[in-house]
Amino acid sequence: MAKKITLEESFEALDDIVDQMQSGELTLEESFQKYEEGMKMIKNCNDAIDKVEKKLVIINGGEE
Repeated sequence: MAKKITLEESFEALDDIVDQMQSGELTLEESFQKYEEGMKMIKNCNDAIDKVEKKLVIINGGEE
């Protein structure tokens, strides 16, 4: 089973991906791979944030 990374680690990895893509040193194929990797990571981040938001709503008694 793969180790689950924290949001902070995900954000750092996304920063690295953006830096690599902005460098202009990647081939088109590598850029597509990095884009796909980044989009998967963003989805995972959004899912994690959604879970936290739902927990906060429950803790606050349903108030947003």
